[in-house]
Amino acid sequence: MKLVTYRINHAPASLGFVEENMIIDAHKLGEIKSSHLPDNMLDFIDLGIEGINHAVHLMNTATKEELLDCSIPLANATLLAPIPKPRKNIFGIGLNYTEHVAESARTLDTSKELPQQPVIFSKPPTAVTGTDTDIIHNQKITQQLDWEVELAVIISKHGKNIKKENAMDYVYGYTVINDISARDCRRAGQWIVSKGQDTFAPMGPMLVTRDEIADPHNLNLSLKVNGVEKQNSNTKYMLFNIEELIHDLSIVFTLEAGDIIATGTPAGVGAGRNPQEWMWPGDVVEATVEGIGTLRNTIVDSEEVK
Repeated sequence: MKLVTYRINHAPASLGFVEENMIIDAHKLGEIKSSHLPDNMLDFIDLGIEGINHAVHLMNTATKEELLDCSIPLANATLLAPIPKPRKNIFGIGLNYTEHVAESARTLDTSKELPQQPVIFSKPPTAVTGTDTDIIHNQKITQQLDWEVELAVIISKHGKNIKKENAMDYVYGYTVINDISARDCRRAGQWIVSKGQDTFAPMGPMLVTRDEIADPHNLNLSLKVNGVEKQNSNTKYMLFNIEELIHDLSIVFTLEAGDIIATGTPAGVGAGRNPQEWMWPGDVVEATVEGIGTLRNTIVDSEEVK
């Protein structure tokens, strides 16, 4: 199932199911079928696989007229981040692709040795924005705005000390994140100021449930700036796969439904180029993950933001 959080004009945000080029409004579908479906992504995720199955049943048993009554063209909607305001910080994973470890060691003073454990940082909920929105570049604090395309994993249920062999049972679905990074804002090795600024976690365009992705460890991911390809790799090159990340994180933190794990970026970031490349107001950045879609954002100067 493909899920979106969307808005029509200035109406409140709604949860929708994407079928071909249409969005079926979840809450309206429930009302038409004399049942109940939530009107937001987090409440729907809380229902787990049972919620997905229930929604599919309602869509499959609805008449064409009933579906039309609760549907709009995808092109007419404004897509927000699938989870516009996460309940807690996004878990970010640093240095999770071999070639990115090498390029970071050359240019960012990180270790050239491969990590022996996942490198974990976080992004606050206020960093989240959706597709076709602006990324704010505050030139008073950074001159090194960088990109990082990543596969993001959405957690399905509460878990602690999760075994690797059971970890995929805790995956609800996937989306795309661009881990925007201000390389000159790291403080004593800490990354949250570099990676946690407002709009530094573009996410979308949709959430794809786990059953839609046959193998999350074999997905092409790529990124373009102003139409020029900068990153092109595959999730099979992760150092720590999804099962290992969920296991490791769940030892440290209790994982909960709706939690988001950004699984790391491959080589090709601006900091790793010779000469280094940075994003500036007016630049358009597009992050793509196979099977999910393309996340598109424009860089704007903070002075232009009201």
